[in-house]
Amino acid sequence: MAKPITSITIVGGGTAGWLAGTLLRSKVGSRIKITLIESPNVPTVGVGEATVPHMPVTIKDMGIDEQEFFRRCNASFKMGVMFRGWNVDHKGKPIDYMNPFTSAPALNGVDIGYHFRTYGAGKRDYIQSFSPLIDLLNAHKCPISFNGKDDPMPKAGYAYHLDAGKFAGLLAETGRARGVEHILADVDDVELDERGYVAALQLRDHGRHPVDLVIDCTGFKGLVIRGALDEPFEDYGEYLGNDRAMALPIPHVDPMKLPAATSSSALGAGWVWNVPLFNRVGTGYVFSSAHRTDDQARDEFLAHLGSRAPDGAEPRVIPIRVGRSRRAWVKNCIALGLSGGFIEPLESTAIHMIDMGLRWLLRYFPDSDYDAATINRYNQISDSMFNEVRDFICLHYLLGNRTDDPYWIDARTQLKVPDSLAANLDVWKRRLPGPLDLQTVHLFGHQTFQAVLLGKRVYEQGFGEPEFNVAQGLSEKPWKEFLRQTAARNIATVKHKADHRTMLLALRGELKPGQKAASLPGVAPPSKEEMDAEPMLF
Repeated sequence: MAKPITSITIVGGGTAGWLAGTLLRSKVGSRIKITLIESPNVPTVGVGEATVPHMPVTIKDMGIDEQEFFRRCNASFKMGVMFRGWNVDHKGKPIDYMNPFTSAPALNGVDIGYHFRTYGAGKRDYIQSFSPLIDLLNAHKCPISFNGKDDPMPKAGYAYHLDAGKFAGLLAETGRARGVEHILADVDDVELDERGYVAALQLRDHGRHPVDLVIDCTGFKGLVIRGALDEPFEDYGEYLGNDRAMALPIPHVDPMKLPAATSSSALGAGWVWNVPLFNRVGTGYVFSSAHRTDDQARDEFLAHLGSRAPDGAEPRVIPIRVGRSRRAWVKNCIALGLSGGFIEPLESTAIHMIDMGLRWLLRYFPDSDYDAATINRYNQISDSMFNEVRDFICLHYLLGNRTDDPYWIDARTQLKVPDSLAANLDVWKRRLPGPLDLQTVHLFGHQTFQAVLLGKRVYEQGFGEPEFNVAQGLSEKPWKEFLRQTAARNIATVKHKADHRTMLLALRGELKPGQKAASLPGVAPPSKEEMDAEPMLF
């Protein structure tokens, strides 16, 4: 009979390693020993400053107090992602659209996207036709109110923006306090047994460390999964062309007006992220080295920032390798974070994929036999998650219509389209994305795809059939009444929800009852320590 696993060894720290250690510690109890081995000489690359709506659940699961989380990590709310200038209208004017953290309702049994496409919504865009998120964003409001559970207004989904370095520090402190053994040492060698499984790690100044189950969180290097186990890397470069990033923290233009959304602004050879934390803004440029040198990209990025860039600022360049380990679980090793794979950070999926990888491990937790069926099932799920994210990211480029730079033309004409996405696009020329179209919905459901297609206005620009044949039929009168009700509800919601900065001050414990945020000093600009910190990939 197979013996139970009694120890888990995590190689690598940072967000990936400490999220693994702390979340597993909170779930498996004391029966399994958890050890995290972290090199004192290898800097970490933050895997993200923006998250997706499952993150509040994860914070709760780890038993981390939300008020402490907001204060320690300079966190803020995120209601979605604003895409700026990825497409243009028929006059060449840039289009802005949102991927929202909310779902659209149906009207008389039909997705409202069909009504929007047929009748429009006046001056309102698709998201505003059913949700207050954009109105909340424009008013610098957040998705919650001070009434808490008594809030009568529609509940908005949300995630967080966070300082990834400080978040890793909070996770490390929490994990160590709960019994995760922390060893600061370099791994000089990985010892394999006669089956090719990892038997032990040879640690500098610490000797031999025996291994049951090992989790590789060593970043792009993949010290165990690729270095010792020689698992091939599947490059996604044929689908996604960006292979470089540069990052820079900058101060807020107006710290009293904090947007509760990430933004992604199209630039000449890629896009610029903007992540508004409580105390600063994380920003950076993801670009293609085939279309810009590092110097050209730096100049373009700094010109885009203008006066927001600190004097003498020098963005740090980060080579990125887009793709994944062919298998996430090989023998007795599971790769998480950058060692498992990385897809450009357009939709803030990196931390979520670590989170999901851990939860799948808990569901398919092995014994010492490491049976093939269990490992294969885990790898199938991991594979489907990467494919889903890849397809959704590719969609943004493939349906772009900019012609001002060869980069944007190449992005939609020269890169390979995944077969799964190509098949769906053939269907979506005649109808909107539906719940039966997607092979998996780990993160991006059919309504998210609808939001991109309708937000980009691709049907107005010649994509697909001029009209859809909707079996149930549509009527303009109930649609107009729906819009009227939505507009009234949006106005009431914006009035009721809290100012974003005021709410953050309250959550941080820095706002006394009855005190107004305007009476407090503004947010200080990024410190030298923050400016010199390792760059974060949003």
